[in-house]
Amino acid sequence: MNGYSIEDSHRIQQRAAQYRQRYPQFANWAKGRGVIEHTDLTQVRVFDLCQELVCAGRYDSLDDALIIFEAADTLTNAAMWLVAHMTYASRVDLSGQPLAADDFKENPQGHTGGSLNMVPAYLGYKAANALAGLTRSWLMGQGHCVAAIESVNILLGNLHPEQQARYTLDEVGLSRLVSDFYSYAVTPDGTPGVPLGSHVNPHTAGGLIEGGYLGFAELQYTHMPLPGERLVAFLSDGAFEEQRGSDWASRWWRAEDCGLVTPVMIANGRRIDQRSTIFLQGGADWFRQHLELNGFYPILIDGRDPAAFIWGIFEAESRLQACSEQVSAGHMRYPVKLPYLIAETVKGYGFYGAGSNAAHGTPLPAIPRFDEVSRRHFNESIARLFVPEIEIHGARDVLATHRADDRPAEKDHPLSCRDVKLQTVPEPVWLQTAVLESPMVAIDRQFVALVKANPALRIRLGNPDELRSNQMNQSLDLLKHRTLTPEPGLAESLHGSVITALNEEAVVSAALGNKGGMNLVVSYEAFAMKMIGALRQEIIFARHQKSLGRPARWLSVPVIATSHLWENGKNEQSHQDPAFGEVLMGEMSDTARVVYPPDCNSAVACLNECFRTQGQFWAMTVPKAKLPAVFDGRQAVQLVRDGAIALGEAGDVQLIAVGAYQLRVCQEVAEALAQRGLSCGVVCLLEPGRFRSPRDPMESGHQCGSSYSSELFPHDTKLRVFVCHMRPEALLGICRPLDLGPDRTLAFGYENHGGTLDTSGLLQANKCDSHSIVQVILSKTGSSGADKATL
Repeated sequence: MNGYSIEDSHRIQQRAAQYRQRYPQFANWAKGRGVIEHTDLTQVRVFDLCQELVCAGRYDSLDDALIIFEAADTLTNAAMWLVAHMTYASRVDLSGQPLAADDFKENPQGHTGGSLNMVPAYLGYKAANALAGLTRSWLMGQGHCVAAIESVNILLGNLHPEQQARYTLDEVGLSRLVSDFYSYAVTPDGTPGVPLGSHVNPHTAGGLIEGGYLGFAELQYTHMPLPGERLVAFLSDGAFEEQRGSDWASRWWRAEDCGLVTPVMIANGRRIDQRSTIFLQGGADWFRQHLELNGFYPILIDGRDPAAFIWGIFEAESRLQACSEQVSAGHMRYPVKLPYLIAETVKGYGFYGAGSNAAHGTPLPAIPRFDEVSRRHFNESIARLFVPEIEIHGARDVLATHRADDRPAEKDHPLSCRDVKLQTVPEPVWLQTAVLESPMVAIDRQFVALVKANPALRIRLGNPDELRSNQMNQSLDLLKHRTLTPEPGLAESLHGSVITALNEEAVVSAALGNKGGMNLVVSYEAFAMKMIGALRQEIIFARHQKSLGRPARWLSVPVIATSHLWENGKNEQSHQDPAFGEVLMGEMSDTARVVYPPDCNSAVACLNECFRTQGQFWAMTVPKAKLPAVFDGRQAVQLVRDGAIALGEAGDVQLIAVGAYQLRVCQEVAEALAQRGLSCGVVCLLEPGRFRSPRDPMESGHQCGSSYSSELFPHDTKLRVFVCHMRPEALLGICRPLDLGPDRTLAFGYENHGGTLDTSGLLQANKCDSHSIVQVILSKTGSSGADKATL
């Protein structure tokens, strides 16, 4: 297929005229309808594609192929009509009559312009699937354009059961849809009252990410499809300036372990308040040059026309497949120039206010319910988009080829139906207690064993640069940095599985995208904070899937924060930050598992349990220095199972340790108090979220059993002392049920003091070393150690 990117426009016009004159069916389609206008270039591209499909035996005639394009035109108009109603109207009129004042919402909301632009893109994707007889996956980074996805899904019947029942393809069902959009409905228990949101969510059939954090889809799409799968990723020009790393896609893509990817930029030229950076810099021509410099093959298409998207998807895949075959044959070398569609359009094309700043949200000058001029603009705009109901049903039938082609519906595309389990979970090498070893070395050894025991799984190990420093030597030597020019003598390979970049968002996104395989991310604790946005978006989406009874079934993802606060004195206070775990403990604990393993055995027990679960994220804060093994293998497994474990008998003073160095401090405090005649018990608290006040039934089901919790933390304890890795206020908030009140509870941890200090110096600076804690306990109890009765 030819891109025609440099072909003379006069020649294009001549070819289009010849096709229209020679082929009546082509001329009929080329007229377009509603707001769809097929340019000469698109007409030529479409006709060439149809001829190729006929020659390949996919269709018997041009008519059989062109009917798909006609249906796409029809449904694009209908879906744009519906999108406009979702923003402004409280009902629809399928007879096409103008709406009256009472038919409009009092408070219209919606990202109308972007949604209108997404309609031809998403319908082009759906039609391309019908034309090819296969179901590609899709991804949309601009989740606020969900109205486009929902409108097309409803017109085509591509719905999950809860939407299928509520949004029928008739006047009642579509009126319910537009009324529900931004209705802010809530149930008595506080959950959303309708199966529809302002962004992509698990109600959205086929949706993968919310897309509320712009820029992360750009970082994930390359790592998503497995070989043999195809993905169309819709991206926004606003997100282009949001997040570094999207221009590295060709660094990571390999035909040997990646499926075909087609990135599609919806280049409408505007963000909320002004033009996007791309257009301030010079528009599509500037962006095309930028893409060429960064390993892409840009293809410009008409973003107003679903036919252009259909052709573009076929063209991009054909080029990428051809390049893959050339690499395999030894005629080309990586990097492959990834085809990249630039869909030029006008923000809000097809409706009043297109191209203006207002087109981003609500383009009409006022609320049509209260303003006659706006009401007239609305009715005039939708009149141009109106499609009779019988034509909608006819076009829907044309694209309903799933049964004939024996392919899944788009709501069940491959990436949305991941179900990954380990074939084998190797038994760890359990160390005897008191043996010195770095917990990160133990994790490294166990991860290598897991990889070798499950060779069918694609691996992504996200690394922001310090893998050897973080003691992951065996993993690096086995998996190797993925690079285009491997350096001799180093752990580098063209096909390495370690994604290394000095960009935390990019490396964590490699793991988040690889839901068809097994993943691990390792970062400095302080800089893991940069991953929070990407992780939180995934946590929320997975939690919502679970609440709908469609839980995610990809392997859980461990994110290890090491080189942590208490080991990072040499790097000043910027490197001394426990906020990663603190923030994630604010998420729902059954999905965001935040653990603080204190030794090597508990660390590998956490890793194994993570990979036995699905749809969770494990934030593991792990020391990398050599520490003595505190627990044997059986105890380590019990610690992970229950979330906490007692070391010895209870006493008048209970010391609760969260973290490796904190457990050591608690043991020192217990010895010091025992010498003063005070009995102490020590509890290692691995997963604080298991002991919080649950916020809903799902989180309640994740809590430690009440009998074991009461046994570990008896309410009649005279003094309870928390010594924690993080800020003590954060832990007390999470573990509120364990707080015995200010008279019987003390908490020690990071007090925001630091600098160029070693571990003991950091503990002392934050008054959570053993000496400081002993003095506070003695002061609190009024005891010098001679009189226990004051307790």
